[in-house]
Amino acid sequence: MMNSTPDPLNLSTADIHPQNVSAPFCLLEIGYTHIFNTCLLEVSIILLLTVLIISGNLVVIFVFHCAPLLSQHTTSAFIQTMAYADLLVGVSCLFPSLSLLHHLQGLDPKLTCQVFGYMVSVLKSVSMVSLACVSVDRYIAITRPLNYTSLVTPCRVRCCIALIWLYSALVFLPSFLGWGKPGYHGDVVEWCAGEWRTRPAFTTFIVALLYAPAALTVCFTYANIFKICRQHTREISERHARQLPPFVFYILWLPYILYFLLESGGIYHHSAASFLTTWLAISNSFCNCLIYSLSNSAFRKGLKRLCSFCLQRSEKRTRNKCKTQCVFSKKTNS
Repeated sequence: MMNSTPDPLNLSTADIHPQNVSAPFCLLEIGYTHIFNTCLLEVSIILLLTVLIISGNLVVIFVFHCAPLLSQHTTSAFIQTMAYADLLVGVSCLFPSLSLLHHLQGLDPKLTCQVFGYMVSVLKSVSMVSLACVSVDRYIAITRPLNYTSLVTPCRVRCCIALIWLYSALVFLPSFLGWGKPGYHGDVVEWCAGEWRTRPAFTTFIVALLYAPAALTVCFTYANIFKICRQHTREISERHARQLPPFVFYILWLPYILYFLLESGGIYHHSAASFLTTWLAISNSFCNCLIYSLSNSAFRKGLKRLCSFCLQRSEKRTRNKCKTQCVFSKKTNS
């Protein structure tokens, strides 16, 4: 009879001293089920977001792949970058799900938490900065329409995208050098939540160099875009569409940034708050593909063409199938 090996990623004091507590480590402290021996509520939330993020961004990437003319728009380059980063965020969300389901046995908890925390932080950073670049691109298109093509060139856009990835990778690199934890993405693993601590200096460093500039850029650009739309008496629905991106951005990101600052400063700490704010921010990876892709007129046209093409193919297959069945039935009757 083989001995079962405990999962070191979620090894808690309950596993070392089974007489104390039998339930595993759960951030939400509710939703544990003895049937599956896991934190069912946490797994359900993470798996739902994972499916939504992956499926939504795959659709965006597929539309851009099937409609090459969309790539001629500079905004589309940033939307594609955001979609790829968000897709990778969704794929990386499989790690906490597998950890909670005890499918990651034998991995070093410290190294795994550091790599996962760094990877998700970089991907979220790329998504956030790309989002800010989309707002800047729209701001330039509205405020300087005559000079837009000379200011926003394909070469500059490509350089900007490369800098986004490089900058994001460098900002979070000190997490490997003992500066502290870059976020709470891996806190479903007990080592990440208990042993790896945030530090005020590193948190301030991240907020000052990344979160605050991106948030202020989105606020400034969309505030001015909305102001210009009002001055030109655009349609009310269009003004509401301009308001939606920054509103969703702040609703999803502000709780996480505020908790990040409060927790690292030792002012407030709660495991449920860290989980909820973190995954609320991660849900932005799904909202991005809805708001920034569907609000792009060129993307909507590409999506309509793709849907109509799929419908035509489906109808054609149905007709061919019906013809085949009719021919077969005639032959059998004769």
